[in-house]
Amino acid sequence: MHEISIVGIDLAKHVFQLHAVDVRGHKIFSKLVQRDQLRMVLSQLPPCRVAMEACGSAHYWAREIRALGHETELLPPQAVKPFVLGHKNDARDAAAIAEAAARPATPR
Repeated sequence: MHEISIVGIDLAKHVFQLHAVDVRGHKIFSKLVQRDQLRMVLSQLPPCRVAMEACGSAHYWAREIRALGHETELLPPQAVKPFVLGHKNDARDAAAIAEAAARPATPR
């Protein structure tokens, strides 16, 4: 099994989309998680980098995820938008967040 390097999370009101990639950028999993299940799902993952698009609840979730032992990263929406492929939806947003987080030149 591949080791998870980055998990991109698209935050929403009730459900969150997760997209995990390895060091080479290959997709490991992409799943939809209910709001109340996010802590449980992330606590089962080995420590990795978790990236989110900066929004109203992003700072709260960054603190919660950091408490689970993960490294968190908030990205401005302008840095994520160029990586969204095709029509915008939660899964593509999560993949774009993971891709933007993997790029060293992405503003943080």
